[in-house]
Amino acid sequence: MNYAEIKYSDIANGEGVRTSLFVSGCRRGCPGCFNSGAWSFQAGEPFTREVEDQIIKSLDHPFCDGLTVLGGEPMEPENQLGLVDFLERVRDRFPRGESGAPAKSIWCFTGDTLDVLMPGGRHHTEVTDRMLDCIDILVDGPWVQELYDISLRFHGSSNQRLIDLNVTRAAAAKKGVSLAEAVVPWRDEEVYSTHSM
Repeated sequence: MNYAEIKYSDIANGEGVRTSLFVSGCRRGCPGCFNSGAWSFQAGEPFTREVEDQIIKSLDHPFCDGLTVLGGEPMEPENQLGLVDFLERVRDRFPRGESGAPAKSIWCFTGDTLDVLMPGGRHHTEVTDRMLDCIDILVDGPWVQELYDISLRFHGSSNQRLIDLNVTRAAAAKKGVSLAEAVVPWRDEEVYSTHSM
């Protein structure tokens, strides 16, 4: 797997101050995509163990709230294979506490909807469930230029959802259903949802 860019101290792609990893490769080709330079799977540099170590080191600061993975498309099958062991390393290094809240959250932006990542779905692979187990917030759905809304926080078009996977996992287990059938939205701070200060 290649990566197109790493942004340290990023405040645009998830809550708080984050390290954001932009993977290379996306077959979706959404018109108006902000990162079309990362569509090629050959863009950027190889994602090596040394790069992983550098990212994990960047997370190990009190001011850093977590990791964001976006692209490109993290859920392309070959990118899932390139990311899963790394995400498990991050989760092992920064585990969730007794309350279920992680010391460092992992956000993932995907053009897929959660249902196609479920067993039987188009992008479900042998490692998808392992990836989803590591992720705290999943921003799902393709970018749709016609649904662009500048007032949305952490997503660009109104069809996209911010899913709290920790709460969704608990709800799915309680109901005995799949994650896609128990989606619980991430709750932003009220001041942001009202669009007023």
